[in-house]
Amino acid sequence: MTVELRDLTPDDSDRLLAWRNLPEVARWMYSDHEIARPEHDRWFAGIAGDPTRKYWLIELDGEPVGLANLADISNQNRKASWAYYLASPSVRGKGVGAFVEVFVLDHVFRDLGLNKLCCEVLLENEAVWKMHESFGFQREALWRDHIWKGGQAHDVVGLGLLAADWAKARETSVERLRARGFVIR
Repeated sequence: MTVELRDLTPDDSDRLLAWRNLPEVARWMYSDHEIARPEHDRWFAGIAGDPTRKYWLIELDGEPVGLANLADISNQNRKASWAYYLASPSVRGKGVGAFVEVFVLDHVFRDLGLNKLCCEVLLENEAVWKMHESFGFQREALWRDHIWKGGQAHDVVGLGLLAADWAKARETSVERLRARGFVIR
């Protein structure tokens, strides 16, 4: 398996709109409405040239399978937030998400020189917040009734990872991926 993260192109817009409205993707997003074309087009246009955001299309063996992003990139505060999703159910459980995690963590701490990476995960998405913890993220918050979806309140876990923590956790994380056949730089 070869996993690549590449910059978005205008040709990715239609695919992303379809993915964002998939029930298995939308289930874990903060919004719960169907995203219409005008809303999506505004979002997609806003990505270009925004230095506080970075998006990658995730490809497995050359096939698009998901999206990863950084948001709220602050060089002044040396931190950012991130999220990702795998839109293709066939790739879940193959280590693609773990590969993406290492790629993004290395980019944030090595390439950008930031000190902290944050993320927010719905409490009921236990598999994802536990995966983040396995890479060294620590739970820093539990925001009760933080998001309303489907007419119900949902709790959100706030996680953070410091550059020093990633430096300690990186080798173990990379070795787990190498044992699965991934090549990590």
